[in-house]
Amino acid sequence: MQKLKIPFIFAAIVLGTSFFLAKVGFTRDQVISTAIFLLIICGTLFYWPFRVTFAFAGIATLLATRLLDVPHVIEHAGLDIILFLVGMMCVVGYLEEKRFFEYIIAKVVDQIGHRARLLMFVLMLFATLSAALVDEVTSILFMMATMFHLTNRYHVNPTPFLLMIVFATNIGSSATAVGNPIGVMIALRGSLSFSDFLRWASPISLVTIAITIPICLFYFKNEIHHLANQMKKETKEESEISHVHFRKKDILVCWVLFLGTIGLLVTHHAIEEALGLEKNTMLLGTALFAGSIAILLNASTARDFFTRRVDWWTLTFFMALFASVGTLKYTGVTERIAREMISIAGGNPTVLLVTFTGAISLLTGFMDNVLAVATFIPILSDIEKSGVFTYPFWWGMLFGGTLCGNLTVIGSTANIVAMGMLEKEYKQDISFMTWLKPGFIVSAITIVIALFLIYLQIPLMPNAPQSIH
Repeated sequence: MQKLKIPFIFAAIVLGTSFFLAKVGFTRDQVISTAIFLLIICGTLFYWPFRVTFAFAGIATLLATRLLDVPHVIEHAGLDIILFLVGMMCVVGYLEEKRFFEYIIAKVVDQIGHRARLLMFVLMLFATLSAALVDEVTSILFMMATMFHLTNRYHVNPTPFLLMIVFATNIGSSATAVGNPIGVMIALRGSLSFSDFLRWASPISLVTIAITIPICLFYFKNEIHHLANQMKKETKEESEISHVHFRKKDILVCWVLFLGTIGLLVTHHAIEEALGLEKNTMLLGTALFAGSIAILLNASTARDFFTRRVDWWTLTFFMALFASVGTLKYTGVTERIAREMISIAGGNPTVLLVTFTGAISLLTGFMDNVLAVATFIPILSDIEKSGVFTYPFWWGMLFGGTLCGNLTVIGSTANIVAMGMLEKEYKQDISFMTWLKPGFIVSAITIVIALFLIYLQIPLMPNAPQSIH
């Protein structure tokens, strides 16, 4: 019955939006391009396994209707973003195959022992840090594997522990440019360096996780207490590291590759200035160089490694999605939305920042953060053309897209991956309301705090006009 309703909901969203836009004065081309874009978005959300199909069909339709041309497809496809992700996927793939992440977390768990509250505190911190350094999807994969190993051993309900790790992962992904695909998009489109993220995003990320951990420990206190009781019953303490099959030589190579990549990412802006390169040239260059080292380390199986570890399905979808969003800019839809936002804010930059971040946050919770941010980047570009100081808006977009990814199960890729792992491991899922209750508390509190901290720092931002407040 539910499946039968989806096409009607699908049609209602597309036709209803098209009718509304026509009534408020959007041109024929703008209405059609928006309708086709909505077809891609709704197809992606309602029929997730076929998202590339909808994206390709949408691009083909836009080309056939002359609402998009080939040069603009290439211009908006985001090849710089795609190449960055390809390089980093190779690095992370090598580290995963050598059990680097499993090794580290097993060492941490063995040091903590049977102290449930401290264990969850440290695991949430570790999820935050790992998401910031290697990306949220990689982090959630090895964090969930470890978490499920613990919940299976002690026979406790995995749901609350999954939620705590996911919340920490999404928050941690906001700390750096490599923590989340939207961070990569924002860094490259906003001309922001890795050090910019360390200055403006990382401190806010730390504050929000410092608030989220106590919230989670209190909200799930009964479940944590139950885990503690189960741990006390354990008669034979088995070390976590005994479950990890690794070679010391591989771990040493992993440390060199990992620290070397992070070091180059952190210093890429200084290297660019020293060599007279364009901004973010070394950000992309570091990812590709580190990726080439990872491939070289797998020289005997290089082709298999490259095709297996790079998520070509997702990257192809991203390219088609970015190109389809470019149509909204090409036909003037994003410019129109930008003008409407400025009008609603009455020309007040602070109100506009809140409105913009609020819209991103809401869309993220119910549309996936990559889709939401990809849609709003060209809108922000048009807001900037109107003379508004947009530097704080990039950070509002980042935190709206990461922190509010905790709102629902489809809010971020990490959520979807974690749910898939739960279904595979336990043959169960998490209901919408079970996720929404703690998700709303965490998302609402953290985004308000993040937005407030951004607002307070606006006078300190580069080229900030003194009258911004």
